[in-house]
Amino acid sequence: MPVTDNIVEVDHFRIKIGGKTIIKDLSFSVKRGEIFGLLGSNGCGKTTTIRALLGIYEATSGELKINGEKFSPDSSVKIGYLPEERGLYKKESVIDVMAHFGKLRGMRRAKAWSLRYLNQVGLREYAKTRIDKLSQGQQQKIQLGITIMNQPDLLILDEPTKGFDPVNRKLLMDIIDDLHRRGCTIILITHYMDEVEKLCDNILLLKNGTACAYGKVMDIRKRFRYKNLDQIFIDIYGNKETTRA
Repeated sequence: MPVTDNIVEVDHFRIKIGGKTIIKDLSFSVKRGEIFGLLGSNGCGKTTTIRALLGIYEATSGELKINGEKFSPDSSVKIGYLPEERGLYKKESVIDVMAHFGKLRGMRRAKAWSLRYLNQVGLREYAKTRIDKLSQGQQQKIQLGITIMNQPDLLILDEPTKGFDPVNRKLLMDIIDDLHRRGCTIILITHYMDEVEKLCDNILLLKNGTACAYGKVMDIRKRFRYKNLDQIFIDIYGNKETTRA
């Protein structure tokens, strides 16, 4: 199959769950090597879209493709997905959990990689500590490490810095930025608009299952008379009716 410029393509996607239409008619693409912001208020359909892209949900209609094909666990594209809901073996030690997931991904030196990562994020001294003895923020760093340890081609991050203080937010953003410089494509779901303005090439703002704005950050700012993204977010999600872009 020929390689296209887009690693993700969503075409006229619609999904109905429990009799309720969550996504009405959504089309967008993510280019290889970019950081793409998938934004919106709680319940607008961001996570549903990602789950459908990864085959967790079945689309009612439309197409969702990664590297030109419907998602398959056997895909040649390495994918890292950090969901908002974290999942770790909390009774096991940090290093055992990380090494376990590394081995599942076929890493020969999973433990050595894990120790280097723990040192990078300031958790080296907790390597033998049980997961449930860590703070939520520390557990979040562990989950991120597990997500990126196979050097994914496509990294999907759902609220990766939620609840972090400014120092740790910067640390995590620096890690994400480094992955991007190495060629990783990143889909970022976040409510921190400063992260979006700093990192994202293109963005999609969802409201009630439809696209309210889609394109380059500067083009969207221009459309909204050069307001910053926080102000644009308030304009879109603070109003009951928004014209679709």
